[in-house]
Amino acid sequence: MPTLNYLGYELYDLTVAGSGGNTTLRVRIDRPEGVTLDDCERVSKSLGALLDQADPFPTRYELEVSSPGAERPLRNLEEYRRFVGRRANVRYRVGDSEQVAEGRLTAVSDDMIELRLGDGKHVKTVAIPLADVISARLAIDLSRH
Repeated sequence: MPTLNYLGYELYDLTVAGSGGNTTLRVRIDRPEGVTLDDCERVSKSLGALLDQADPFPTRYELEVSSPGAERPLRNLEEYRRFVGRRANVRYRVGDSEQVAEGRLTAVSDDMIELRLGDGKHVKTVAIPLADVISARLAIDLSRH
């Protein structure tokens, strides 16, 4: 969306939900320094004006603008690299079973991520092949608050 880029945001996700007279357009935006409520309001006003002019829906619609959230999914290599140093929760395959690990994302290569688990004397590093990752998301980091 050129308007989002012009305003300094990237489109994270776009969904249209509902049918008939109850259509909701959900736009999630992002930028490297994070998204505030004021950012969402600014984008909502700009997109709302453009959508009102273009009139893309045959009936009324509701526009919702939000951020990906504190526990956003990690969807691709670029996002893993962007969040090195942050806590992540990763569900992955080990043989025929699944495991979940939560720790600090310490390294990312083209085919592997590393998580540092634990604190103090009980630190362990786990290397997880990207091909084995089922899902991953950022985790709230209580030590940063």
